[in-house]
Amino acid sequence: MTDAFGSLLSALDITDSGARTNEDIFVGPSEWTPQGRVFGGQVLAQSLVAASRTLDDSRAAHSMHGYFLRPGDIAQPITFSVDRIHDGRSFSTRRTQAYQNGLPILSMIASFQTSDPGLDHQVQMPEGVPDPESLPTTADIIGHLDHPVARSWAFERPFDIRHVTQPVYLRSDESGAAQQAVWIRCISRLPDDPVLHRAALAYASDYSILESVFRRHGLNWLTPGVRVASLDHAMWWHRPGRADEWVLYTQESPSATGGRGLAMGRMFSRDGQLLASVAQEGTIRVPGL
Repeated sequence: MTDAFGSLLSALDITDSGARTNEDIFVGPSEWTPQGRVFGGQVLAQSLVAASRTLDDSRAAHSMHGYFLRPGDIAQPITFSVDRIHDGRSFSTRRTQAYQNGLPILSMIASFQTSDPGLDHQVQMPEGVPDPESLPTTADIIGHLDHPVARSWAFERPFDIRHVTQPVYLRSDESGAAQQAVWIRCISRLPDDPVLHRAALAYASDYSILESVFRRHGLNWLTPGVRVASLDHAMWWHRPGRADEWVLYTQESPSATGGRGLAMGRMFSRDGQLLASVAQEGTIRVPGL
């Protein structure tokens, strides 16, 4: 697990290439995955860090919208080009393109804002949710399986993920409910850099959100022939928070159609602060449908 945390820190420590055209160019490594494809949360987080490197600390990311264009190859580094689209009095906009072999694998636009006063309200955190310490870890549930994906999810992720209800790793949820909640926390203490914590939450936001679609249709990760791929991802940061402290990530799916499933998520700190909101659409292909 220490190696997983080190891999996360290394992935987010992108380097300035020194190249200067009309864009800022950065380079970052690809983390290993058993499927051979770059984890979507990794390239989202790296793209956000790249954009943040073109701004000073007075402007923090408040939203991003990204499209996954091609699968990334874990055997190659990723090049990030950042276009400084706009700098206003309170807001800045950046576009980040992530490339491998000269082709974009992700296109993201992000907005940054100075800290301003204004209206303030939020939805309330769900009540009666079990404490994360009372729930089984991923390793408790699938760590005994001799399969590369199961071993990776159980022991090689930089986040501890604990499902509030029975996870859909091995068996389906037959209730038909289109929602779930998970507790997430980075497995080790992160540096006190707000950019890093926002990026880490973006990284983790891609883990389980489409499982809300699975639950609605009685699917699980072992359903024969099921294929899943993220299409796009949006995230809004509302309040500062730490990714190395427990965060409740509630998830629900309002719609699935045309081989696509839409899922929405909210991230709450343990004391009930709404930290972020998330939306993702993905392809979910099921044989016979």
